[in-house]
Amino acid sequence: MAVLITGGAGFLGSAVVRCLLARGESRPFVLHRSPSVQRLADVLDRVELVRGDLGNFSHVLEAVRKAKPTAIYHLGGMLSMPSEADPASAMQANVLGMFHVLEAARLFEVPQVLYSSSLAAYGMDLKETFIDDDSLQRPLLFYGATKVFGEHIGLFYKRKYGLDFRGLRYPSIVGPGVETSGVAQHTSRMIETCAQGRACIVPVTPETRVPVMYIQDAARAMIKLSEAPAGQIRKVNYLLAGTTPIPSALELADIIRTRIPDAHIRFDPDPAIQSVLDRATKNFQSIDESNARKEWGWQSEYSLERMVDAFLLELKSRPPL
Repeated sequence: MAVLITGGAGFLGSAVVRCLLARGESRPFVLHRSPSVQRLADVLDRVELVRGDLGNFSHVLEAVRKAKPTAIYHLGGMLSMPSEADPASAMQANVLGMFHVLEAARLFEVPQVLYSSSLAAYGMDLKETFIDDDSLQRPLLFYGATKVFGEHIGLFYKRKYGLDFRGLRYPSIVGPGVETSGVAQHTSRMIETCAQGRACIVPVTPETRVPVMYIQDAARAMIKLSEAPAGQIRKVNYLLAGTTPIPSALELADIIRTRIPDAHIRFDPDPAIQSVLDRATKNFQSIDESNARKEWGWQSEYSLERMVDAFLLELKSRPPL
């Protein structure tokens, strides 16, 4: 039984591919747009690569036809800052891409689709100091709006066509090799830049708090959600809290300095990034992931300290990242 991972050569997608391989999945299909498959370099002989664009329905249909998957892990798309800079392309990748994946799943009778949504689905007009799965979704960013659309069109396909659709609202995912610009990517770059012996300029204030989750936890959560019995899935789209409590940039910097004593970290806030984070996160101080815990047994394995340690170890063990 095959699976298809869209964006499978990317940051989260490649981690999910590796996790599936470790669990015994035989030759997962990877739909990717970028000509680079460096993240999969050492496992290329164990995957089936399919080059294509999510915004092109023919490409998606051909990938699903070829893979004949029992599940699609839909992890491809554009992140926050590129979506802000080029909303037309984000429409193609995130909105039309989502529709194409769901429609292809319907036409080829794929039983299950897993979706990577984001905390960016929230942002404005929150009345509480926390968010849960029932909090108002009124995103600040265009990226967040595309994620809300993805969640709700998935619910539509679940209701109308019986598709087993399930989604995760991820916090900022931290791991080696982050390349794409985003409002919270400093969390990864702080660790990697210091590990490389270079000075790190952090584009937010020391007090800025961003919810974070280590890449291995993120990949494991997606697969664990997929494996949960259908009868246990009620909320369908689930928040994940990541490391708790939500760390500040200074707290992350302090832990990095304990591992890399000569790390040079300087805070120089970028007004554009800082204003987005201030507006998007100031209204909540915690994230309630109790539904994920109750319905499919989710439990994070990485504290902030363990995340930094695992990140540094992965950099040493996989230098190509």
